[in-house]
Amino acid sequence: MSRPRHWDPDGARHGGTPTYPWRMAPAGYFTRRQLRAKGLRPGGQDPAAQIMWRSRYGGTRPAYLYRLDRAKPVRPLTPAKAAALAKANRARRTCPACGQDAGYVLPAHLGICLTCAGPAALGA
Repeated sequence: MSRPRHWDPDGARHGGTPTYPWRMAPAGYFTRRQLRAKGLRPGGQDPAAQIMWRSRYGGTRPAYLYRLDRAKPVRPLTPAKAAALAKANRARRTCPACGQDAGYVLPAHLGICLTCAGPAALGA
């Protein structure tokens, strides 16, 4: 039985970074998204390992893994940051033509709400 293509737990072939195939990383290593789902962040640590797989578009793709025991809790959202995010999202929903909140993010290719764009812009 041959070993998997990206099996390199010593990091000898990948610049010192331990590398594992898809779904074969050891316990205690997580991607950024997996850490975020647990309410954690990498907290300044460098990637401890990586997983690699062949992309369907050619080449290989990496995903960096971080150690769970070194992860830190996500910083809480401050009132000022929450207000800034609300203001930015409101600007993305406000039509510059009519000035109304469309209730959705305006399509970038139109730059205005669907009501102002009319049926011609919708392909009708």
